[in-house]
Amino acid sequence: MLAQFLQFLYSGMTVGSAYALAALGFTIIYNTSGVINFAQGEFIMLGGMLAAIMAGAGVPLPLAIIVAVAATAIVGLVMEKAVIEPAQNAEVVTLIIITIGASLTVRGLVQIWLGKGTHSLPAFSGDTPIMLLGASLLPQSLWVLGVTLAIVAVLAWFFGRTLLGKAMLATSHNKLAAQLVGINTRRVLLLSFGLAALLGALGGILVAPITYTSYDAGIMLGLKGFVAAVLGGLGGGVGAVAGGLILGIAEAMTAGYISSSYKDAVPFVLILLILFFMPRGLFGAKISERV
Repeated sequence: MLAQFLQFLYSGMTVGSAYALAALGFTIIYNTSGVINFAQGEFIMLGGMLAAIMAGAGVPLPLAIIVAVAATAIVGLVMEKAVIEPAQNAEVVTLIIITIGASLTVRGLVQIWLGKGTHSLPAFSGDTPIMLLGASLLPQSLWVLGVTLAIVAVLAWFFGRTLLGKAMLATSHNKLAAQLVGINTRRVLLLSFGLAALLGALGGILVAPITYTSYDAGIMLGLKGFVAAVLGGLGGGVGAVAGGLILGIAEAMTAGYISSSYKDAVPFVLILLILFFMPRGLFGAKISERV
């Protein structure tokens, strides 16, 4: 019984870490612009697809990962520059609709360019399961968890210790005040899209050896990342990670103890409960003032 519970827990923590990376992307862009970027799921898909296709073509895995992450970050920068910046004075709802259109465009282009096939990456450290307290844990799951924690630590250092990170924080707290002290808020927004795309690509690459990837893989990952971000309060890294892990574990427990048919309903039940009873999320971000 304990082994079964731990098996579900390990599974939930693994997929929850991927949701956390997606949630971090949502949080970063939301805090700098007030916009919910529904193209975040396509960044996840694009990173995984590019890395898988390059690795399948014989490119060494480390190089394929670096190129995929860099290419996805560039897509994020281009999206902000070509789509978001020209409409930056529009209403927030209009900007959200624009990100949905950008998401559909990216998905359609990937479908045409890379095809509808399913792709996978080789596991970074082999496929031999590790037994912990009677339950098996894939080495790739440790990569997902470890990289997620490392990213959160790096982001904490970036926002707390670097001038650019502090500029992004200042913009998130008060855009006008940031402009008055000389911060280039346009550049901050541009970099926030690039950083969100980079994080999404890493999430897609990390889970590709476990869940596979295809041109439409970003739809549910993006939606679940959004739920994780709202669950955590859209306030910062800790909330995003907590929301992602809670969502991943709730899904795994539902699939294991009730039925896998209900797994994809869990995020929507959770977000309804959060919006009804805790509209500011678990960590109390003031999302009700902007949305």
